[in-house]
Amino acid sequence: MGDHGKGLRVAMSAPGDANPCTGPVLVTGGTGFLGRKIVDCLLAQGRAVTVLARTAAPDLEALGVTFVRASIDDPGAVAAACAGKATVFHVASKVGIWGKSADFVRSNVEGTRAVIQGCRQHGVGHLVYTSTPSVVYNGRDLAGADESLPLTTNCPSAYPVTKAAAEAEVIAANGPLLRTVALRPHLIWGPGDPHLVPRIVARARAGRLRIVGSGGNRVDMVHVANAADAHILAEAALAREGAAAAGHAYFITNGEPIILWDWINGLLMALGEPRITKSISLGAASAVGFACEAVWNVFGLSGEPPMTRFVASELAKDHWFNIDAARRDLGYAPRISMAQGIEALIASLRRKS
Repeated sequence: MGDHGKGLRVAMSAPGDANPCTGPVLVTGGTGFLGRKIVDCLLAQGRAVTVLARTAAPDLEALGVTFVRASIDDPGAVAAACAGKATVFHVASKVGIWGKSADFVRSNVEGTRAVIQGCRQHGVGHLVYTSTPSVVYNGRDLAGADESLPLTTNCPSAYPVTKAAAEAEVIAANGPLLRTVALRPHLIWGPGDPHLVPRIVARARAGRLRIVGSGGNRVDMVHVANAADAHILAEAALAREGAAAAGHAYFITNGEPIILWDWINGLLMALGEPRITKSISLGAASAVGFACEAVWNVFGLSGEPPMTRFVASELAKDHWFNIDAARRDLGYAPRISMAQGIEALIASLRRKS
């Protein structure tokens, strides 16, 4: 955390770009991978931090963080946690490629409404919402896409649809008394990642990973430290006079699109695992995904299907984004490169193996 905080303080103290934010903050989902990084950044600034999450976090409390154990869809608890806060970082959400639509709606849509209402009820001035690039899913290649793309309303996964609905409500809530901004970090990774990289490695080791499509699709990723920096910068941007960022959404990536399957194979080989060479066409993978979804729906099976239509599309198509708007309005500049990040990640994974 030391280097992260030091680097951020240096960046924030640049002439004409001082951080005007000093008040107490609430971080929903502050025990998660990204949420915890944001908390670390805020603590490095000397801020008073409250975290709302469902699981206890004695390590955070030991650092002086006030912990509220509650679900994001509990309006009363959320409103009480918002009291006295200058800014709310709403990071909590239900993520996943599969699950009951009602569960995603409750956490992602109704939970976000509770946050907005809590901010309004207690006069919170700034709301920074963690969205996802999946909100612009359209089933097609996204190459250099920018924020002009419309929000999705039709996706074979409840996660993007509910996050899109929540983002729309956050942006609509922007006004003179509550300034809001939505950030769309893409494929967050780095040391300590409990989701993306462990999932890739586990599936590869189980022999369940296949190249979908041509294997040449380009995607964007973002190191967790860069994603956290973007959130801190977004709060500062909302506090500045004029607040050009208010009422807008921004893609957040490393700005270095990679060939997805080359990156995955490079990671696996660095860990002493064999390359992925077997492949399946997008059409075949989509058909398998459709069949799996049908079986899971009919029989009410638990867990995630081995393939879905949404996953097939994400593994085969381009999805990389233009981050010029974030650079311009937030002052965002990725601090940790893909090369630096992968070196640290591999070292971390080797220590654990």
